[in-house]
Amino acid sequence: MPEGDTIHYAATRIRAVLEGQVPEEIITPHPRHRHDRWPERLAGRAVRAVDARGKHLFLRFDGGLTLHSHLRMTGAWDVHREGERWQRARRRAWLVLRHGGWEVVEFDGPVLELRSDARTRSDPRVMALGPDVLGEDFDSGLFLARLRSEDPGRPIGDAVLNQRTVAGIGNEWKCESCFAVGIDPWRPVANVSDEEALALIEFAREHMRVSAREGWSARPRTVYNRAGLPCPRCGTEIRKRGQGEGNRMTYWCPGCQR
Repeated sequence: MPEGDTIHYAATRIRAVLEGQVPEEIITPHPRHRHDRWPERLAGRAVRAVDARGKHLFLRFDGGLTLHSHLRMTGAWDVHREGERWQRARRRAWLVLRHGGWEVVEFDGPVLELRSDARTRSDPRVMALGPDVLGEDFDSGLFLARLRSEDPGRPIGDAVLNQRTVAGIGNEWKCESCFAVGIDPWRPVANVSDEEALALIEFAREHMRVSAREGWSARPRTVYNRAGLPCPRCGTEIRKRGQGEGNRMTYWCPGCQR
């Protein structure tokens, strides 16, 4: 699943092409949007802002309309020069916006909707989000308050995936952040101190900011997807096991994560 840094990175690239501009062409090739009339409804409207919150991305148009996207497990945004080969097959494109020799493309987007600004603001999926881990105004006090409202027996690795507690962290960043600060992802929330929880979040914030600026290749890779290999810190074999209701595969070192 694309995580918060991926969405912020996409927003930055889209912003450079579309913010303040009226798209020259808007295409909705997916049958799901065939009758939504987005090209007609957005014709002549400039993109006044492109922003992200957690794993949600928003293209805000003049006239009080917003395109809201959540990629879930399958979607992707990309920006190409016109004529360049797309990263996915053209039949998988749900939305194409063209301007100035660039193409902004959304692929396989399970949540892609055009709504009024008012409906977007009041969307319960957005209103329920915790503080954005990449937000400039990240509220660590609110994060701790929401973490402490969790079931105290819930494993910390599962708890930080709850977007109502902190928005933007996904499975890979969960694993890498827990490893970086030496916290066993299976440790109950009740046994994680405030200082440890904040250290975990600060690692995620610092390194996700780099990835949001430079792209996926800037992510640290110490334990994620490395089961069976020696831990780079202590040499113990890295393990993996499904965690939480979603049975998300968790990677950790049983030797140095306590």
